[in-house]
Amino acid sequence: MRQLLLDLLPETPPSLDNFVPGANGETLTALSTWLADDEAPRTNGFLLWGEAGSGKSHLLKASGLSYCDARLDPLLSALADNDTENLAVDHVEALNPAGQVALFNRFNRIHARRGRLLCAANVAPTHLALREDLRTRLGYGLIYRLLPLSDAEKSAALAEQAKTRAMRFPREARDYLLARASRDMRTLSALVAALDRYSLEQKRPITLPLLREVLADAPLECEC
Repeated sequence: MRQLLLDLLPETPPSLDNFVPGANGETLTALSTWLADDEAPRTNGFLLWGEAGSGKSHLLKASGLSYCDARLDPLLSALADNDTENLAVDHVEALNPAGQVALFNRFNRIHARRGRLLCAANVAPTHLALREDLRTRLGYGLIYRLLPLSDAEKSAALAEQAKTRAMRFPREARDYLLARASRDMRTLSALVAALDRYSLEQKRPITLPLLREVLADAPLECEC
């Protein structure tokens, strides 16, 4: 059943349009404006911080900037062959000492070239356990906290997505999905699309038995 679910999940690359903002409307507007400015930005740096599942990785991947994940590459070794002046670095709290030096040097280069550096962290810059010169530079730019969606906001967003598909997705089924699936909206949205497709193929309504069938033994990673 896990392979069935993976086969059914549609390709849903993260974008600014498919990010569900909830209480983060101001943050999304500020980021969109910063990214869309054709002129060199007044502020080179933009930092998003918040707990896992709040959508930081979604927005960094949706930014169109060259994406690096410090959790997977704490050295930022990928920067050695990447001379971009527009960079998105996820999970900066995971940088090791050499990676911190690499980001510090890249920050200075981006500033000189008037490029863009978008970063994400699990805490505000003042609480990051990084070398002081890097931590200070990350605090120079725009700083926004991302708040996770409440269960009520997620349920309402799933109901609206189901409505656009002319799909009946009862409250009890939404509650079941929220209690057992990955908490990030990108995965939940993909699951709504997969459930819609599966129910049509099976000619069965979306009920708890169908949800149990599709979700059985199918843990999915969270987009943080």
